[in-house]
Amino acid sequence: MKKHIKLTVNGYEHELLVAPHETLSQVLRGPQLNLMGTKQGCELGDCGACTVLLNGDPVNSCLVLAAMTDGCKVTTIEGLADNGKMDQVQQSFIDQGAIQCGFCSPGMIMKAKALIKKNPSPTRQEIREAMVGNLCRCTGYFKIVNAVEDAAEKIKAQE
Repeated sequence: MKKHIKLTVNGYEHELLVAPHETLSQVLRGPQLNLMGTKQGCELGDCGACTVLLNGDPVNSCLVLAAMTDGCKVTTIEGLADNGKMDQVQQSFIDQGAIQCGFCSPGMIMKAKALIKKNPSPTRQEIREAMVGNLCRCTGYFKIVNAVEDAAEKIKAQE
């Protein structure tokens, strides 16, 4: 039996019918919301490609049952842009060459966004530790750490 939930996604409230077994990543990418930025990788919580912010905290959306998100706020990669202008974290990933194939990028960016909000001046070691659980097969992580560091510096300078 499907469950009726109210969920705020990227600032917009949605009323959805979800099956008890559906994960948040399946619902986000499914026909009701059609938000394809959240990637489905391992679907076991190992790769981090599906990371979104749930009430401001990064979560692997493949491990969260959609039925449990009633009343929650979700931010996906699509929700970071403001009137078509990329968020600073997104822009830093591009500027620093941290995006190659792009599959892991949405999850990495969402994890970085949460880190910078919690810790506006993270050290390189703190960035590495925060990114644990998000796997990348292309970049070797050096450029990802540079991108997060660059974004944190630019966001701090804007404030």
